[in-house]
Amino acid sequence: MTPNDSRPFGCTGHTPFEEELVNAMNDFANSAAAPTFDTPGIVRRTRRKRATAIAGIAAALIVAGGGTALATAVTHGSDAPKPAAAATATTDDATSVVLNGSKFKISFAGLDLDFAQQLLLKSRLELGTVSKEDCGKDGKPGSVIAVDPHSPKTVSIGDTINLTLCAG
Repeated sequence: MTPNDSRPFGCTGHTPFEEELVNAMNDFANSAAAPTFDTPGIVRRTRRKRATAIAGIAAALIVAGGGTALATAVTHGSDAPKPAAAATATTDDATSVVLNGSKFKISFAGLDLDFAQQLLLKSRLELGTVSKEDCGKDGKPGSVIAVDPHSPKTVSIGDTINLTLCAG
């Protein structure tokens, strides 16, 4: 038997079943219409599904990790919006924190005590003394108006930060 032959050597004729099968396959191959595809429709549905999935994932991330992402962004000195600073706060009311050889400037100006404590905890710094000082009628009572030490001095993990709050 040669590699191209499907019948054993010596068999010459086709059985009626084989002839019928070949004819049926030929009829099918010659009569079947080529499939048509709605390519623009497929692309629209794919884009719609992708957009819906991305929106769903984004919503889930916002709900599940919004607070963590905001705290991380503030801790690492991003340009994320921060609460408005008191009128007497200056640009020196920030502490530069050295973490693993990288500097991150953290601004405490205008934050209330609870948020400042959370920020210190996240930055692995200790809260020292908390004092109150008159900041005039423009300042928000209970907001941070000064930090000690403040920039350009840098602190390391575990250092103590003293806060001065507006007395109102």
